[in-house]
Amino acid sequence: MDIGDRIPEVLGIDQNGREIKASDFKGRKVVLYSYPKANTPGCTAEACSLQQHKAELEAAGYAVIGISKDKVEAQKKFADKFALDFPLIADTETTVLQQLGCWGEKVMCGRKSVGILRTTYLVNEEGVIEKVFLPKEIKTKIHAEQILDYISGK
Repeated sequence: MDIGDRIPEVLGIDQNGREIKASDFKGRKVVLYSYPKANTPGCTAEACSLQQHKAELEAAGYAVIGISKDKVEAQKKFADKFALDFPLIADTETTVLQQLGCWGEKVMCGRKSVGILRTTYLVNEEGVIEKVFLPKEIKTKIHAEQILDYISGK
C-alpha cells in the first residue's frame, strides 16, 4: 500500500483474542508496523522502542499496532515477556500483510526467501496512509524516535 491508500478494515486477531478493526481507531492516528517474527532480536528491539515511547506517540495522537505471521499464542508470549500493551495481530494466513504490501521476496545473507518486509505505516484519523517507512529506513533500536522525529518535522 502507498500513501493515500486506506488500510484494510479488518486487521485481524490480537494477542488477547480480540478482533482489531481500522474503525476501532477512527478519529485517532495509528502507527501500524509489520515485523518478521516475535521474540527475535530486531523485532524485540523495535517493539520495545515503540513501547518505551508509547506515551509520547499517544500524546501526538497515535495508537500503536503490530502485525506479524506469528500465532496468537506467540504474540501473547511476546507481549507478556516484554510488557507490550498494544495490539499484536496474528496474521497467520498473511492476508492483511499481503494487502498492506509488506509480504514478499527478500534477500538475507545472499539467500532469497518470501516473508514479511519490516514496514511501518503512519495512518491518519480516517484510516488513510500518510507515511511509509520502508525496510531499509527502519532502525529497530530507535524506530520510535524515527517516527517521533518525522511527526515533529525534524
